[in-house]
Amino acid sequence: MLIHPQFDPIALSLGPLAVRWYGLMYLAGFVAFLLLGRRRAATQPWHGLKPAALDDLLFYGVLGVIVGGRLGQVLFYEPAYYLAHPLEIFAVWKGGMSFHGGFLGVLAAMALFARKRGLSFWQITDFIAPLVPLGLGAGRIGNFINGELWGRVVANPTAPDLPWAMVFPFVDALPRHPSQLYQALGEGLLLFLLLWWYSGKQRARGTVSALFLIGYGSARWIGEYFREPDIGVFGQSYLVSMGQWLSLPMILVGIYLFMRWRKPS
Repeated sequence: MLIHPQFDPIALSLGPLAVRWYGLMYLAGFVAFLLLGRRRAATQPWHGLKPAALDDLLFYGVLGVIVGGRLGQVLFYEPAYYLAHPLEIFAVWKGGMSFHGGFLGVLAAMALFARKRGLSFWQITDFIAPLVPLGLGAGRIGNFINGELWGRVVANPTAPDLPWAMVFPFVDALPRHPSQLYQALGEGLLLFLLLWWYSGKQRARGTVSALFLIGYGSARWIGEYFREPDIGVFGQSYLVSMGQWLSLPMILVGIYLFMRWRKPS
């Protein structure tokens, strides 16, 4: 049985300035977005984006992620807490970012960027879809370092059948799934490989975006079964978590769009 290392969330202190691992994971995601995006812009001209446009695109994306992600956490997951502690809304360095809120924020930001550049919304979302998962995976690693969003107790806590079952001492002494790492693998690395492969040649407009919706929504739905739910539904029932409810429309819309727009074989 493994024990969570209980990392210090502060990676580096520079006088009064504290650099946190969580923030560094976001930075790593943004850097990967920029580097991979420049390659896509240079080798896939059908998107209509030049490499020089990536700086502006990243700025819009970062703004959407931060504002939307934080508001999503406040509104979807912890409204009572933030209503009682309103100043904590601005303490993004402590963690607490909702993917679904960040996703909506990025969609709004990309719509503004597309309008400014005279491009279609789907051109932009098809371009960025394969660039997003590595950042999502880095964020999950940040969750693991912070010791937050831990997993559910394994099926047999007295004799765990998982050699990687992990105890999070700041929670309890029970072996749990390291669900943050599961999600880093599914929502991060595996989704990236799928989208990078699929978008390697020109596809029908909107289908790369649709595949992202299907892939992320499915990976999140599965991952939620191994993660201690933040919020259940129907009172205290955790049969379906909030994360799964928010992912279900992504899967359904993604399937609809993919079937509608894909070119016949």
